[in-house]
Amino acid sequence: MILRLILGDQLNIQHSWFTEVRSDVVYTLMEVRSETDYVAHHIQKIAAIFLAMRAFAEKLGSKGHKVEYFTLDHPQNQQSFLKNIIQLCNKYPIKQVEYQEPDEYRVDKMLAELKNALGIPVKMVSSEHFLADRNSLAEVFAGKKMHLLETYYRHFRKKYNILLDHNGQPIGGRWNYDAENRQAYPKNHVPPAPLLFHHKADEIVELVKKLGITTIGHIPGNEIHYPINRQEALELLEYFAKNLLAWFGTFQDAMHTHYATGYHSRLSFALNIKILHPLEVISRCVDEWESRPDEISLSQIEGFVRQILGWREYMRAIYWARMPEYAMLNFFNHTRPLPSWYWTGKTRMNCLRHAIGQSLSMAYAHHIQRLMVTGNFALLAGCHPDEVDRWYLGIYIDAFEWVEITNTRGMSQFADGGIVGTKPYVSSANYIRKMSNYCDGCYYNPKMRYGERACPFNSLFWHFYSRNRSLLEKNPRIGMMYQTWDKMEESEKNKILNQAESYLHMMNEL
Repeated sequence: MILRLILGDQLNIQHSWFTEVRSDVVYTLMEVRSETDYVAHHIQKIAAIFLAMRAFAEKLGSKGHKVEYFTLDHPQNQQSFLKNIIQLCNKYPIKQVEYQEPDEYRVDKMLAELKNALGIPVKMVSSEHFLADRNSLAEVFAGKKMHLLETYYRHFRKKYNILLDHNGQPIGGRWNYDAENRQAYPKNHVPPAPLLFHHKADEIVELVKKLGITTIGHIPGNEIHYPINRQEALELLEYFAKNLLAWFGTFQDAMHTHYATGYHSRLSFALNIKILHPLEVISRCVDEWESRPDEISLSQIEGFVRQILGWREYMRAIYWARMPEYAMLNFFNHTRPLPSWYWTGKTRMNCLRHAIGQSLSMAYAHHIQRLMVTGNFALLAGCHPDEVDRWYLGIYIDAFEWVEITNTRGMSQFADGGIVGTKPYVSSANYIRKMSNYCDGCYYNPKMRYGERACPFNSLFWHFYSRNRSLLEKNPRIGMMYQTWDKMEESEKNKILNQAESYLHMMNEL
């Protein structure tokens, strides 16, 4: 017999494994402590993944496949993939073990030990999900010094013939409409309400509590509002295409206290556990654009395609090209711990209180909230990238290391020194004020650099550039900042830096 392991982020019912029912194949899915405990996860993340795994196992069983499922409290659960597989090999006459290519380096190394531990053939197969293989970075950038996202994105646009004319050129004459996709919500603008699902997770929540598993965040009403099966994921995709795509590009960077999801699809969880395929998401949205060209501009669909075909695949390629060394990069040598309010949301800074509070209650924040609010502050404050990685990996429902660490340690914290981004993504309060309503009614004044109630972002912004001058001043995208800084009076500089130092010493009280 053949034993096939299915990980919790490999719930792809369209995988070739499942095209026929075989009496000589046993499938296994496992809820194990090795996965719940390697970082403190959001309770909604654990509940949603387990609900999705259980639904998937039930689906396989209904189709006639033989399934061995280990719940977290299963009496025979040894709480590790390897030990449970050994147990199943003793239960059944297993002659070969197979598993799909893991997405995380940690799990990949763990499963690579199966062959030595079992003494029988072990085979790894493709997960049949991604549009590029693990080695795509070497393929795309052969002979090139720079690994630019734009180069990668254009390569795969061409490979999959997406938004191209009959000559293989970008429709509309441009590859990228990012410059047009940076608008805040106009006054009184109300985005459509998000499509929510309602799954009770009482059993899993009680089990997590009973076993003493450390979690973060909340789960109001013990309900999960994300899709946990393919049918629901397709419904969410359809809702996005019909109701949100027309303004996605324009408002993808906008933030608002009343509209947590705005025009974002909320499809990342479904994609990352593989109940949706990226190409079907792209194709469905391109079809919608083609059917409504007067309502959906090219900049909307291009912005969405770039997120999936460009950014998502590029992050994975960087991950596999640079791990495990990538997880130890700390370009600025930052050492400060994250402020305690990252776990409570209890800060007087309205932007951070809202973005963190939303993350704790929804396990969700969109990319600008992650990059330019929580990530921005952590970088300005000099927080250790290990701490930042753990927080992001734990708190967001769609966070798996292959996509989290490259976005966090790379794009957000610039701890990789420029592998992912060409400059640090930091800003003063002005950017947040421009792109959101967060500054309205805040305890701090977004226009003040120093003085009582001066917004911490303003002084920390200049403090960051001042202390890292030797590392950054030769960066061609940053030179203007140092020109501005050098034109300031010494007394002004000192006031700003003193204000920042004061805030850094009282970080937990901000």
